[in-house]
Amino acid sequence: MDSGNNDPEINNDKSMLQFEHFDVVQAEPTDHYYYQINSNKTKQQSFTNANTPVYAKIMKEWKILSKNLPDSIYVRVYESRIDLLRAAILGPAGTPYHDGIFFFDILLPYDYPKSPPKVYYRSHGYRLNPNLYKNGYVCLSLINTWSGKKIEKWTQESTLLQILVSIQGLVLNERPYFNEPGIRYFKDSKSCKWINRSIEYSEDAFVLSCKTMLQVRAKPPQNFEGFVAQHFRDRAANILAAIKVYHEGRVLKLNKRSDIAF
Repeated sequence: MDSGNNDPEINNDKSMLQFEHFDVVQAEPTDHYYYQINSNKTKQQSFTNANTPVYAKIMKEWKILSKNLPDSIYVRVYESRIDLLRAAILGPAGTPYHDGIFFFDILLPYDYPKSPPKVYYRSHGYRLNPNLYKNGYVCLSLINTWSGKKIEKWTQESTLLQILVSIQGLVLNERPYFNEPGIRYFKDSKSCKWINRSIEYSEDAFVLSCKTMLQVRAKPPQNFEGFVAQHFRDRAANILAAIKVYHEGRVLKLNKRSDIAF
């Protein structure tokens, strides 16, 4: 499979273009993970007073998102609760996550951007990536949930767009096995041991991604119902073809060094 997220059937399908990549919805979704957070009047003043630095920063974020989202990321924000966002990220081609839709609920703290956003992954109980936990925890340096390098940490100049692109590019990648702390150092190893373990992990991740698809299709998050239905109608044949490939074991395992081809 090709790497990257340039699959023309994902990026150029006309029916998908009818769903705006960024849009402002009047009322916040009641199924949002952070629906009850920041609900007291004191904290809400940061988000309802247009003269506050927090409000100004969020409006700037909206503008950045409205103009710069890649084709495979969709975001909804809410007039009634500007501290909440919901993002749908399509799994990139060339990864175990291709054609999946992965949803993230985001909360902006009342002292934003001094503190980073809180990000919750809607996992449906599946751990399909070392950085995405069953309980919704997202492990990422940019939101200060992982002890990365200083230049990778959140600053007041960081943006929501950076977070979403990082999740898609750094987390939902071609070889997620090597996201695991302590294992990432073997990513460039030519040892069959590490290559085969990576392939096995990716196979399991693909299965969990398919299970996630079923859950998302059965109960899509609010404001994304039509998008989810259309996505799976458009991509059904490709998803079934990928399942057949994995089922037939055509994902190669390497048993000797002479087999190494990548």
